[in-house]
Amino acid sequence: MSDNELKKIDVPDDVQDAIRTLLKWSGEDPDREGLQDTPARVGRAWKEYCQGYGEDPAVHLSRTFEEVGGYDELVLLKDIPFQSHCEHHMAPITGKASIAYMPTTQVVGISKLARVLHGYARRLQIQERLTAQVAKCIWDNLKPHGVAVVIDAQHGCMTGRGVRTPGVGMVTSKLIGCFLDDQRSRKEVMSLMGY
Repeated sequence: MSDNELKKIDVPDDVQDAIRTLLKWSGEDPDREGLQDTPARVGRAWKEYCQGYGEDPAVHLSRTFEEVGGYDELVLLKDIPFQSHCEHHMAPITGKASIAYMPTTQVVGISKLARVLHGYARRLQIQERLTAQVAKCIWDNLKPHGVAVVIDAQHGCMTGRGVRTPGVGMVTSKLIGCFLDDQRSRKEVMSLMGY
């Protein structure tokens, strides 16, 4: 969603009222100069943060290419940055993902792997589910020999509140097919991902 598209979003009154209530409850004055436009800005920001609800990430995998010159080895896209929000505290989750698949007869444009990740990340999430959703989407739509997804992220709910422990990363992985069943394939993909 572009900045111009975001500015055109009409934030309903009840959403703005809810944000004003939260500002008051936290000890702020929502009528002071710096906060007067905040309810609409926050509403538009959350519409952008959660734009994944309005899309089907599988759509990005619908166009494939079969003319690959006999290529049948690992395809890996490493260190894809992403942002999400945890469903428990609505705090930011920021990190990177590595996505790999072992193609059968078709490949997909590499940007499409990142688009699948972002489609699921732009929803309220937990990292474990995000990892599984990305892997399952690729598995179901590309029908590869295997899929491997590893996500390494930091959680605002842990760094900015509660235990307040910054610098902690959480790593999750989901392996399907040959990456789960074949030790050599698993070792290769994890090594190339840097794990």
